[in-house]
Amino acid sequence: MSIEEKIKDMIDNNKAILFMKGTPYEPKCGFSARTVQALIECEVEFAYLDILENPDVRATLPSVSDWPTFPQLFHNGELLGGCDIITEMHTTGELKEVLNG
Repeated sequence: MSIEEKIKDMIDNNKAILFMKGTPYEPKCGFSARTVQALIECEVEFAYLDILENPDVRATLPSVSDWPTFPQLFHNGELLGGCDIITEMHTTGELKEVLNG
């Protein structure tokens, strides 16, 4: 299985998955930390993958998602966005609505 196929499999087989730097318990950048905090406040379960520990995913995901930066949050197989979009969606209440829908 190619790395692209593995990424697509992870996206397809997790209702919500966050590709981030670090873990939800130890984020390794402020953008990942803010995104995790928004998800926690929405009280949703999510899978995650530490791209710092998975350099193949870090190198390949931007071409799969057509999104250049991290973190990247996917829900129901679709990219929701990175930190700025997730933070904005959380502020308006849209994030909780989408994730719980």
